[in-house]
Formats: sequence, C-alpha cells, structure tokens
Amino acid sequence: MFDKAADKVNEAAGTARELYGKHTHRPDDVLRGAAQKYASHASYAVRDATDTVRGQVSTNPIAGLAIAAAVGVVFGFLLGRK
Repeated sequence: MFDKAADKVNEAAGTARELYGKHTHRPDDVLRGAAQKYASHASYAVRDATDTVRGQVSTNPIAGLAIAAAVGVVFGFLLGRK
C-alpha cells in the first residue's frame, strides 16, 4: 500500500531533478531525473498489474492453475530441446 505512494513520491522527485537539470543546463541531472521518473513509473505499473493478477487468480483459481501449467509446459518444452 505504501509502496505505491513511495513510487509516486520517487516519480515526483525524478521530475523535479529533471527540471533542475534543464534549468541549470546539467545533462547528467536531466538523465538521472528522467531515469528515476521512468523507473518509478514502471515500478508503479508492475505493482498495479500484480495486484490485478492477484485479484483475478483469487476469484478464479482454476484458470490461474491452468495458465501456470501451460507456461510450465512451454518452458519445459523450450528448455528441453537440444
């Protein structure tokens, strides 16, 4: 719960650092700020997707097991080939 809030705070901090770098003409601050902002945004998206999948699996566990089994078979087939 607090992880999503921390991601939003890190995204805002990245935006602030990026703007600081633009105003002071320091490309390293611009790149670090942009990297921090986009990494935080990606982390937030992954957490949201994880929460969605967790909710779907808890409401329909048979489908979750079937998908996990199918993924296992595909990985086994691909890794078992020589």
